[in-house]
Amino acid sequence: MSSVETRDLEESQVAELTERLLAENPPSSTDEMTFLGAQYDLGLAWVHFPVRYGGLGVSPKLQRVVIEKVREAGGPTGGAKNPIGYGMCAPAVLTHGTEEQKKLLRPLFTNEHIWCQMFSEPGAGSDVASLAMKAERDGDEWILNGQKVWTTLAHISSYGLAIARSDPDMPKHKGITAFIIDMNAPGVEVRPLRQMTGEAEFNEVYLTDARISDSMRLDDVGRGWAVSITTLMNERVSIGGATPPRGSGTIAQLVDVWNKSNERSAVNRDRVTSLWIQAEVNRLTNIRASQLRKVGTPGPEGSFAKLAMAELNKSIYEMIIDLLGPEGMMFSSYEFVRPRHALFSDDLHKNFLRARANSIEGGTSEVLRNIIGERVLGLPGDVRVDKGVPWKEVPRN
Repeated sequence: MSSVETRDLEESQVAELTERLLAENPPSSTDEMTFLGAQYDLGLAWVHFPVRYGGLGVSPKLQRVVIEKVREAGGPTGGAKNPIGYGMCAPAVLTHGTEEQKKLLRPLFTNEHIWCQMFSEPGAGSDVASLAMKAERDGDEWILNGQKVWTTLAHISSYGLAIARSDPDMPKHKGITAFIIDMNAPGVEVRPLRQMTGEAEFNEVYLTDARISDSMRLDDVGRGWAVSITTLMNERVSIGGATPPRGSGTIAQLVDVWNKSNERSAVNRDRVTSLWIQAEVNRLTNIRASQLRKVGTPGPEGSFAKLAMAELNKSIYEMIIDLLGPEGMMFSSYEFVRPRHALFSDDLHKNFLRARANSIEGGTSEVLRNIIGERVLGLPGDVRVDKGVPWKEVPRN
């Protein structure tokens, strides 16, 4: 059977299963968790995942068949409520988890369990491998002590994917181990980090003598950096690699503001046109990347997508504020809010402020440029004075 015939057969299978999902679970009369559970059981959660883990083992680009049909029928899109779980933690658990740990994938997909990711620390942001949170073995348990920061949606999460320093005598990348953390366990404290929008979708998390069963260790001891790479590469694709309909999302907000604006000069028209073209080029590039991407950990294309999205989003909202004129200086409320979601908003002023984080979260734009320079263009890497040096001997602030 040719590759084209195989692809057509797989697409037909996905389409038929999606029709079955909608027929047996009408969105208008089926609660969201039940619908998403049925979607998982039919292999339509992540179609490229293996059978039994919410997938069918087919091309990842066939997920669009499911998304389009469910969207047309008014069905739920669960990833909006659990973006860290869907886009980052699920691939890591699939790639590095035990059979018992993979049982967590279904309640993750149904949003019974919201997930967060705990990598960054106050002294380990862009250089996350320099992290200091300690993980000490105690029989069949590990004792974790330390602080994590910028943890999105930790305040509503059931589980968190964390990395910690298990061997300070090893170089920084080799002495790290990954764990699945019960966010309601003793010794786990979540505190809000209020942003300039007034919201606190980010958090800092303190682990104080938190005991984690060795059964919740993800992959082998010392393999935490491999888990990190899987998570971070999927994070960048998740953040920047979306392929929405043409002219939708942030660029649609800009066009809407332009159509209502009193600032429609020739110069502004050129700026809006240029941004629309950039948005479309970015969308088409993401489509091409998603079609070429093999199943498994994404490569550096995720860095391209995330970098382009972050810088474009900031430019789009700067343009929106310019078009709003004096109204652009007004922001309705800085009221402290603990959001249930980290979502695209209709509030343009809030989006302008929130977009500042796009070039920091999921890897700063500077780090992504380094990745592209070194891994794609083959340029010399940055000078590293800590290479091969035990972590405990590396100077830190």
